[in-house]
Amino acid sequence: MVERRVNVGWAEGLHARPASIFVRAATASGVPITIAKGDSSPVNAASMLAVLSLGAQGGEEIVLASAAEGAEVALDRLAKLVAEGLDELPETV
Repeated sequence: MVERRVNVGWAEGLHARPASIFVRAATASGVPITIAKGDSSPVNAASMLAVLSLGAQGGEEIVLASAAEGAEVALDRLAKLVAEGLDELPETV
C-alpha cells in the first residue's frame, strides 16, 4: 500500500468546486485510490459524495492511498493538486 499525507491547499477545503476537481483527477488517474481524513474510514476518491462526506477543511491533513500498480505516480500527482489547491491536474509532477 502506497500513501501520501497532504494538507488541503484550497481555502474552502474539499467542497463543491475543489472536490469536483479532485474527483475528476482521481478518476482520470485510472488507479483505484482512497482518501481519508484523520481517523475516519477511507472512502473512494472517485466518488463525489464520498469525498464531500469527509468534510475536509482547508489546511487539514488527508491521506491518499492505493495498492494498485502505478499508484506512486498517481498519488504524487493528486497530492500536488491537493496541496497547491490547483484548478486542474498537473501534466507532470
